[in-house]
Amino acid sequence: MNADMNADMAVRDRGSGAARRLPPVAEVAVTSMALVIGAGIYLTAHLPQRAPLGPAVGLLAAAGALLVADAVLVSSLRVFAWRVFFQVAGWTMVAYLVIGGLLEFTFVFDHTRGAMLVVLTLSLIVYAVDIPLLLGFSVARYQDPAQPVTKGG
Repeated sequence: MNADMNADMAVRDRGSGAARRLPPVAEVAVTSMALVIGAGIYLTAHLPQRAPLGPAVGLLAAAGALLVADAVLVSSLRVFAWRVFFQVAGWTMVAYLVIGGLLEFTFVFDHTRGAMLVVLTLSLIVYAVDIPLLLGFSVARYQDPAQPVTKGG
């Protein structure tokens, strides 16, 4: 189904003259997300005992670096549906801040302390920023930058 949808969007883009090259924002965001999820799985698999932090810190650092690179890629776009991007990313950020807060509460409630809590918290922050950036970009890339956003959507 995804291949059909991608092919349909590519045909639509070619037909409308919107076939412009965009940086690989989605690919970088998904890679960052995979790294931070890997770090989180590694750490939570060791709970409630202490885990060696080296692998998780390495994955988190790589994910954070990719997130910063992705933000630079998005900010370098001149012609882009910024209103749509901020509308989608903003509401997604609200949702992921709630989800991240609930997960953080779970870690604290389960008596996760010290360096492990710091790494898990930083992982949640990367995750909570990465998803809105990905969704905002993925929606805005197919919108006409000159078209205003309507009240209903």
